[in-house]
Amino acid sequence: MPRKTEPLRKLGFLTIGLFDEHDPGAGHRATLDVIVLGEELGFDSAWVRHRHLQFGISSPVAVLAAASQRTSRIQLGTAVIPLGWENPLRLAEDLATVDVLSGGRLNPGVSVGPPMHWDDVKQALYPDTADVENFGYDRVQRLLDFVGGEKVASFSGVEGIEVWSDRVQPHAAGLRDRIWYGGGSLRSAAWAGEHGLNLLTSNVAQSEGSEDFAETQLAHIRTFREHGGGRVSQGLVVIPTDSATPEQRAKYRAYVEGRAGRIGKTFGPRRMMFERDLVGTSAEIAEQLYAHAAFQEVDEVAFALPFSFEHEDYVQILTDIATELGPELGWSPA
Repeated sequence: MPRKTEPLRKLGFLTIGLFDEHDPGAGHRATLDVIVLGEELGFDSAWVRHRHLQFGISSPVAVLAAASQRTSRIQLGTAVIPLGWENPLRLAEDLATVDVLSGGRLNPGVSVGPPMHWDDVKQALYPDTADVENFGYDRVQRLLDFVGGEKVASFSGVEGIEVWSDRVQPHAAGLRDRIWYGGGSLRSAAWAGEHGLNLLTSNVAQSEGSEDFAETQLAHIRTFREHGGGRVSQGLVVIPTDSATPEQRAKYRAYVEGRAGRIGKTFGPRRMMFERDLVGTSAEIAEQLYAHAAFQEVDEVAFALPFSFEHEDYVQILTDIATELGPELGWSPA
């Protein structure tokens, strides 16, 4: 997306779907309401995060199954499902089922690696196989094969009155092409490109040769495309304030300032780094995005909603993104 000369093609948003431990239904219903609002505002896609053993969506596939019955057009995505928690064959069945229910609107995003807090959960998750589980790219390849229609059994045919298939059922045509990889390193970007995946980038990346976030993310995007990759979506946190109340503006700026201390630093053995959150009027945010080296390389985004705001804040932010920021970026609602 060269600076200001081409319109943003697709506009999406990402939510974590927080809920109260003692009233989880209300939070899940609020997430569905946000997705419905996104469709009404013309967003191209709505994405849900995945959180295990936290008070955010632990089963995005189930939530999107519900969302598929309350919407008719908006694309529905996961960003991202950590495959270390999943059996690829069972997940393939769930994804295909939701894709069929949605009319071909599902965009599964996945990632690999050991589950977070592995030592604390491995006995519950894999009591007999924890030491031999493979959490690498092979796990993604299995999912791709199963979704794509590769054989999963050595038997098919009629047995008594039951008919058996040797492939995942239902088969969701086109779903394989709509699978995304959540990548934040050169290695993952190259692998995703080579294996025909789409690439989800976010506000987290691995520092590899540069501590400038935009330059690092730009290198990931270009590596992905050099290895045959196609679609790339960027997922920064943006908080427009055009229609916000004074109280909301103060809360938003305090949120951004509270996270600013991690900017310009690297963390952990993998040297992970964070991009700053963007807060201000839509015109101000658009200028910052146009100056962002990685944003200049994409033509679709899934802006991330902050974790801890209230429902009315999300309504205001999404409305401003769709009616103010999107048009500033040349986007037109669906």
